[in-house]
Amino acid sequence: MQFLILFLVAMAVSSIGFKKFLWFISVGYGFSIAALGVVIPVLFFNHLTVVSGLMSVLLIVYGVRLGGYLFLREAKSAAYRNTVKEDMVDGAEIKPILKVLTWAACSFLYCCETAPIFFRLSNGQSDDVMGIAGLIIMALGIVTEALADYTKNKYKKKNPKRFCDIGLYRLVRCPNYLGEILTWLGVFLSGVTIYEGVLQWGAAIFGLLCIIYIMFGGARRLELRQNKNYGENLEYQNYCKSVPILIPWIPLYSVAKHKWLVG
Repeated sequence: MQFLILFLVAMAVSSIGFKKFLWFISVGYGFSIAALGVVIPVLFFNHLTVVSGLMSVLLIVYGVRLGGYLFLREAKSAAYRNTVKEDMVDGAEIKPILKVLTWAACSFLYCCETAPIFFRLSNGQSDDVMGIAGLIIMALGIVTEALADYTKNKYKKKNPKRFCDIGLYRLVRCPNYLGEILTWLGVFLSGVTIYEGVLQWGAAIFGLLCIIYIMFGGARRLELRQNKNYGENLEYQNYCKSVPILIPWIPLYSVAKHKWLVG
């Protein structure tokens, strides 16, 4: 019953996607996660622990920051709006039934991503080492993503026609996507000692694998766009050959040829 409540909350918030189709997976995504961060501790207030409470707060911080950042970027940046028009489906030609299915699928995914925190509380589990470790990794991921967005936004204001290769962008070419993966990896790991049954394991694994797939798809989309913009730049070519695209110290420098990745 409580999981159904989470699903309905996610649907209510992400319904903003009916105004702009992209918002199902951008602005609606961020604010849906924030809303779930509010609802989860409310549903289990009497069972709240330090770890689950802090992780719920981090969900709110993560969601408000991401949703607000994406909304303001789209509102203020004409260049970003043009990029979205080129790279994204605007939804105008999508049939209503497909929009509804997208709405439901996204809402379910957002519940699965946050499910480990929900399961810790619904199972009545106390804090443990994996919960603390997951909390730390989650916090690291949120900081990484926020810092990457801040760095690139500030850099692009001064160098609008050059690729960003400073700060975290010296570690990987898509540090914001790395931060996203770390955030949800932390959430998943926080629950590995408390999952009960196939359904709980399945929901948690599904949420993590989906976000990893989406982030690699996003990295591919960004790589294709940057290859188009900077591909003839020798400095950019050297940068791509020396800095991994998404995972630090793993020599994966390109995913452009992997058409099965959609982000």
